[in-house]
Amino acid sequence: MSNIRAAFENGKAFIPFITCGDPDLETTGRVVRAAAEAGADLIELGIPFSDPTAEGPVIQGANIRALAGGVTTDKIFSFVAELRRDVKIPLVFMTYANVVYSYDPERFMARCCETGVDGVILPDVPYEEKDEFSAVARQYGIDMISLVAPTSADRIAMISRDADGFIYIVSSLGVTGVRSEITTNIGDIVKVVRENTSVPCAVGFGISKPEQAAAMAAQSDGAIVGSAIIRIIEQYGTEAAPHVYEYVKAMKDAVRGV
Repeated sequence: MSNIRAAFENGKAFIPFITCGDPDLETTGRVVRAAAEAGADLIELGIPFSDPTAEGPVIQGANIRALAGGVTTDKIFSFVAELRRDVKIPLVFMTYANVVYSYDPERFMARCCETGVDGVILPDVPYEEKDEFSAVARQYGIDMISLVAPTSADRIAMISRDADGFIYIVSSLGVTGVRSEITTNIGDIVKVVRENTSVPCAVGFGISKPEQAAAMAAQSDGAIVGSAIIRIIEQYGTEAAPHVYEYVKAMKDAVRGV
C-alpha cells in the first residue's frame, strides 16, 4: 500500500494545502509542522508558479508572494528533505505541468523520491495527457493524483480505474476559493468512483468551515482545504503557525466526528 493510501486508513482524512515559500520557507516549515501536529493526515505542498490557472485570487496571491521572495523548485526540494527529518505524514506536491517540464520530468520525480514526496497533483494536465508524467512517476514510486470534476461525467469511471494514491474530487466549477455553499452532488460522483476503484477519494475546492468539511467527508473519504489556510497565513505572516494549528485541529475534529 502506498503511503498516501495509508493516510486514509484511520477514518476520514483532513488534508491542508500550503504554498511553499509564502511568506518564506521558514514560516512554511513551522506551518507544516503545526498542521501535522494538529492532526492533518496528508499535506499538499504548492510549488509556486507564475500562472496558476486553477487557483483563485487567494492562492494566486500566495504564489506571487512566494516567487517574489525568491523561492525555487530546488529550494523547495531541499526544504522537504529537511522537513522529512521529523514530519512523517504523507506529503504531496501540487503544481503545474510547466514547473515539472522546466525541471525535467524524470529529474523531478527522482528528486521527489529522494526527498520523501509521496505524490504529485498537476491540475492543468487532463487525464488523456497524464501518461507522460505518470509513467515516469511510477518508475520512482510516486503517485500521480487524478482529479475528477463535476464536468468529468462519463470519464469518472475511466479516471478512477487508473487512479493512484487518492482521487481529488473537485467540488465546484471554476477556480479554488472559499464558497458559502457547495451545491454539486458529491454523492453521485463518489458512487461512480467507488464502483470503479478501491482508491480513496477526498473533496476539495471551496471548503472553509468545519461543517462543510464534515459534510464532504461524510460523503467521501476526506476533505481538502487550501484558500482558508492561505488566508490565515496571509493575515498572520511569520506568526501564522499557531493559528493554522487551531484551524486544522478544528477541521480534523469535524471530519473525525463523521
